[in-house]
Amino acid sequence: MERLWAPWRMEYIESGDKKDTCILCDKLEEKDGTGNLVLKRSEYSFVIMNKFPYNPGHLMVCPLRHIANVEELTPEEMSDLFQQIQVSVKVIKRVLAPHGYNLGLNAGRVAGAGVDQHLHFHIVPRWNGDTNFMPVLADVKVIPEHLMRTYKKLKAAFQELS
Repeated sequence: MERLWAPWRMEYIESGDKKDTCILCDKLEEKDGTGNLVLKRSEYSFVIMNKFPYNPGHLMVCPLRHIANVEELTPEEMSDLFQQIQVSVKVIKRVLAPHGYNLGLNAGRVAGAGVDQHLHFHIVPRWNGDTNFMPVLADVKVIPEHLMRTYKKLKAAFQELS
């Protein structure tokens, strides 16, 4: 039997039984820097890297306000969220040059939302060939770049655009 070592995954596994607070709100309260993975804040929203990404550059765009439902968004929040999605796609395109994107929102736990109490949109960069035999045969996804390396590249690009 082959073994794939991914010791950083234990943090994700153990986080399933963690506190009752919102992980996204908690990240906003942390001091800015590489630890919180926040790439940008705007008036009504923020952009954060997914700590357990599907692909390198997997971002989430979230309202600053702690809300769970899309119908609770104000017009200003909706506009700002979509502006940040647009900026995020531009940054990802410039820095990572993907061939496409998955853009989406999982509303509610049964719809696949891992953090269902704080609305967030996913931006997942996609490349030709990024799906291979590993997920199919071994139920394993290989991320080819370290999270912090991707963070530093994206953070610099967000700062350049600001």
